[in-house]
Amino acid sequence: MAIIIISISMTQNITRFFSRMDIKVETMIKPSILKNKIQEYAWGSFSHIQQLLGAKGKAGTPWAELWMGAHPKAPSEIKINGSWAPLDMVIEKNPEATVGKTTCGKFGPALPFLFKALAAGRPLSIQAHPDEAQAKEGFERENRLKIPIDAPFRNYRDDRHKPECICALTPFTAINGFRASETILSAISSICPETLGDKISRAGRMPEEDAIRFIFEFLLRIEDDLRKKVISETIATATQADTVEKKWILQLHEQYPDDIGILSPVILNLVTLQPGEAMFLPARRLHAYFDGFGIELMANSDNVLRGGLTPKHIDVDELLNVLDFSPAPIEILHPMETGTCERPYPVMAEEFRLSVIKPEPIKPEPIKPGQACSFSNSSGPEILFCVEKECLLEFPEPLLPAWIHKGDSVFIPACVMNYNISGTGQIYRAQVP
Repeated sequence: MAIIIISISMTQNITRFFSRMDIKVETMIKPSILKNKIQEYAWGSFSHIQQLLGAKGKAGTPWAELWMGAHPKAPSEIKINGSWAPLDMVIEKNPEATVGKTTCGKFGPALPFLFKALAAGRPLSIQAHPDEAQAKEGFERENRLKIPIDAPFRNYRDDRHKPECICALTPFTAINGFRASETILSAISSICPETLGDKISRAGRMPEEDAIRFIFEFLLRIEDDLRKKVISETIATATQADTVEKKWILQLHEQYPDDIGILSPVILNLVTLQPGEAMFLPARRLHAYFDGFGIELMANSDNVLRGGLTPKHIDVDELLNVLDFSPAPIEILHPMETGTCERPYPVMAEEFRLSVIKPEPIKPEPIKPGQACSFSNSSGPEILFCVEKECLLEFPEPLLPAWIHKGDSVFIPACVMNYNISGTGQIYRAQVP
């Protein structure tokens, strides 16, 4: 497999170089193994992505994300005329062959989704992503203010929203959406009754969403001296209790001792996905990933508004403007049984669809073990990501068959209308609905 560990500045230089390349429109676009880029964020893992790819990183440097797609920050590369070229540039030069007329008409000449392998060795920041209208307004506003696109205090790096789906490859712990206000206030009362007693009492007289916003905004804007008192009382109380939420509070405190975000496990829904289970996170949903390895599929955006558990920029006003404060009970998604080797997840997004493929039959008799499964690529571009063993991809002539192995990913352009998969592996399939 092919991977690249690359910085933003290097990506921009490569993009400028390939923008001068003559990627001709008449070039035959074929399915291609992707050369992907690794993001080395501090919260990453030292083992998950490395073991999947059979690769070694730099000593002491965690690998957080493997990006498969065409986001300009870190586009994958495909083989064109024997040379590697950035996928976003190839799509720009060959939109109908790569993403198809329908996708172009709806999303423009671009790949509308971004596919990732995400490895959380330590908690990610508490965060939310804007909806489409918020992203467009925020991006235009920050452009008018001439904030550099890579400035650490910039909130909007593109004009797109970012619904996303996370699917666990290992047990995967996360927080996702606000709990009911009554549950939040009761939980805070159990861990910080003295310091926050008056705030809890006041919030208890408010309508539900007002109460959630009030207590969350108070914690975000809390003064230093009072924050220290809240954290001190919370830790003293949590050490005396035996609940999963309070265990996570203690663990978060070890890594972020001065961050009020350590209270997040009692404010947001805490869940651990088992391998194969997934969650959908719509725009404006507050969430964070704590631990585990998974497949993430999202709209092709990099807009993040943070609210805690991070040394990075936090814009409290903008986060509060973006958030949905309604309670959001967790819905765990399972792949739907179809009687075939492909099982789709019930994910509602315009930009992407996720399914898992195992060439062996799910139920007796639909297909025989080892027999090829047939796929129609009628809706546009796809990316296939092999996470176990190996599979054989067979295409209509004159294209040659290709083996893909654990850790490999393949771009299937819209011009390839059908193909077969056989073998013993497991593949995750990302496509436009």
